[in-house]
Amino acid sequence: MRGLTGKAALVTGASRGIGRAIAERLGAEGALVAVHYGSNDAAAKETVAAIQHSGGRAFAVRAELGVDGDVDTLFGGLKEGLGERPLDILVNNAAIMDYGATVDQATRDQFERVFAVNVRAPLFITQRALPLMPDGGRIINVSSGVTWFATPEVVYAMSKGALNVLSRSLAHTQGPRGITVNTVSPGVTETDMNEWLRESASAEAIAGITALGRPGRPADVGDVVVFFASDDARWITGQTVEVNGGLFLGPRGER
Repeated sequence: MRGLTGKAALVTGASRGIGRAIAERLGAEGALVAVHYGSNDAAAKETVAAIQHSGGRAFAVRAELGVDGDVDTLFGGLKEGLGERPLDILVNNAAIMDYGATVDQATRDQFERVFAVNVRAPLFITQRALPLMPDGGRIINVSSGVTWFATPEVVYAMSKGALNVLSRSLAHTQGPRGITVNTVSPGVTETDMNEWLRESASAEAIAGITALGRPGRPADVGDVVVFFASDDARWITGQTVEVNGGLFLGPRGER
């Protein structure tokens, strides 16, 4: 399948984990992919190389998010890679987690840092992207299941809740242009952010509260993002899809 041939996409935080899976799948569908990353040059090069090895097209864009001038740096690199091409697809995936930012331990600096990357950056990246986006474009925001189940890391959860609100507002305001805006909300997924899943006991515990019997994998999320980017999702906007294998559906009794 090459359903996105001729399209150009920007994926933030695309050098590892879910972002890399999204970027690789977009590339496999024919899109030219801008692989944004913050600091890991080697990982970004690996992602670009993987896309190219599979017959796709990609280039890397380095920009640390959450700092002054981050959007200018990002879009300077994006213009260099795209030239005069429009940006058809934006995936706001980049995010950070601070496990110490709990209700009793969070500091002002932790709060500001998490919100700068997880909320402020997507807002102003989207603001800059919209003039480059043709009518009928696609925006997909990557949120988290922590917006509906309780977690001690309250600052991270709050930031993802804000992202959900951004998606609904954007879907409403950009509807006249035919730009769809949707949210993909992963459950517990095997990424660097969830290193604790590498312990077999932790992975088994998550499998035990998931209907499909395992933690999520980055490709599980990437496939859904690409669906939203495709023409098949043209009549879906303002929606949140929980991509979690049936997390917390209820007690696991005898079958």
